[in-house]
Amino acid sequence: MTKRLIAGAFAMLLSIMAWAGEYDLTVDRVTIDTGDFKKQGIGYNGSSPGPVLRFKEGEEAVINVTNNLDETTSVHWHGLILPFDQDGVPGVSFPGIPPGETFTYRFPVVQAGTYWYHSHSGFQEPDGAYGAIVIEPEGREPFRYDRDYVVQLADKHPHSGDRVMRNLKSSPDYYNRQQQTVVDFFAESRDNGFMATLRDRMMWGQMRMMKADVEDVQGFTGLINGKGPEQNWTGLFKPGERVRLRFINSSAMTYFDVRIPGLKMTVVQADGNNVRPVSVDEFRIGVAETYDVIVHIRDEEAYTIFAESMGRSGFARGTLAPREGMVAEVPELRDAPMLTMADMAGHMDHGSMDHGSMDHGSMDHGSMDHGSMDHGSMDHGSMDHGSMKQGDMDHSAHMGDTQQDPFYASGSGLLPKASNGGKFLSYADLKAQSPLYEEREPTREIEMRLTGNMERYEWSINGIKYEDSDPIVLQYGERVRFKFVNETMMTHPMHLHGMWSILDVDAGQWNPIKHVISVAPATTVYMETEVDAPGEWVFHCHLSYHAAAGMFRKVVVEGGPEEEVVTGQADTQGDDA
Repeated sequence: MTKRLIAGAFAMLLSIMAWAGEYDLTVDRVTIDTGDFKKQGIGYNGSSPGPVLRFKEGEEAVINVTNNLDETTSVHWHGLILPFDQDGVPGVSFPGIPPGETFTYRFPVVQAGTYWYHSHSGFQEPDGAYGAIVIEPEGREPFRYDRDYVVQLADKHPHSGDRVMRNLKSSPDYYNRQQQTVVDFFAESRDNGFMATLRDRMMWGQMRMMKADVEDVQGFTGLINGKGPEQNWTGLFKPGERVRLRFINSSAMTYFDVRIPGLKMTVVQADGNNVRPVSVDEFRIGVAETYDVIVHIRDEEAYTIFAESMGRSGFARGTLAPREGMVAEVPELRDAPMLTMADMAGHMDHGSMDHGSMDHGSMDHGSMDHGSMDHGSMDHGSMDHGSMKQGDMDHSAHMGDTQQDPFYASGSGLLPKASNGGKFLSYADLKAQSPLYEEREPTREIEMRLTGNMERYEWSINGIKYEDSDPIVLQYGERVRFKFVNETMMTHPMHLHGMWSILDVDAGQWNPIKHVISVAPATTVYMETEVDAPGEWVFHCHLSYHAAAGMFRKVVVEGGPEEEVVTGQADTQGDDA
């Protein structure tokens, strides 16, 4: 009888622990095998990516993180709404987890959907410290499916994160394998004329940039759930099933264009939030974004999940199949896109800026007088480009596409198109399934100019790097409108911790709710935030080496209800904790 009672109590305890969503994570040195190369990296519970953490909306998450490294670590729960001291950013929300110690994260689970977790310490995340989070909703979902897979994308480079950063600082083009050559010059001369091609090259030279500056880091192997293209991660299905694919881009630097040749995809969630279903042939997933799609597979064929980098320098590949061992054709990489002068012109009205004396190569906007700059429109008539003549640049051919969708590209150089001429997902296609907040006017607007110096590989906000900046101070209860003005030639995925980002796609109360906003070169994008989370947070570009180089801000939310915050506890008993 006593044994039976003990067994029953133990079973009840296990049930309670499972309902409480408790996990033990160790942070370890691991070997990462991409199929192309092996490298030493960092993972969780002995592997990279770490285990999928599954929770249910309404329960309490308890995650015990033990640091087996010889350096401080941390875990950030990307996209989760939680108390700030559980957010996992060393030096902002907590001190970090020292070697040999255990930190217990504890927070209520107040949302559902697909998210992920990763280290916020140094370059541990690009070195492999990441994993997926799946949260089941309390009620029924507004769409149905028969099978469910996480598809976690990553770009794994043979070099460590520290080495990549050193090389970028010494030579920003170190990893650019698509630089134009003399052969390309003569080929363009045949098509466009020698003088026109020479003037074009001189303009890019004056800016000390190249048309191939689409990606900072090439030479990586794309992974799906830790497997390289030759290792071929496979998800099984039965004909007739609807399969939910939870795409997560956990890359350090790579945007992926995702398609499954032969299948339509129905997008049902963006960044963990339900959206009105939209059928697409292809979508671009920015670094740190998540998209949930459903595919209805009626036959017994195999299908390739193909995710090629935005710069066409690499790809990740997996397979959906009714049986193990089945494969489908893997598409070839498409031609690499090249930036255009329309990309540089973008949406910005530079007013009376004198570009003859401006160092475009370093793109250091800190010394520019923005007082007279109106970024809202495009008046290039008064721009003095020195040797750059407006007559040489015809923007009219690109403006229609630019105005239709300013969230992906400002000119033809980066405007994505589906491989089969079908539907490519646009931010403008995303509409919230149901409003999260009441619609109201923002209390103020904050401009965040995304700035950089490519020649010195420095990235900044409003021309100021993180270490030289003051915090962004917000007041609890206000609604702030953020204006992103991308003054660089790189696409930046901007991530605000702790609060939702309401992306303005001109849909009013149906604007989508996200945690990452992708801002393409020379575009202006707006988002609004309900300031409903007191504490200290961060706002940064999620490209790992851009954030490390200065495109990062601390955010302080003042005021708010006096609530007791349950803080994580550090256990200093060492490795046996």
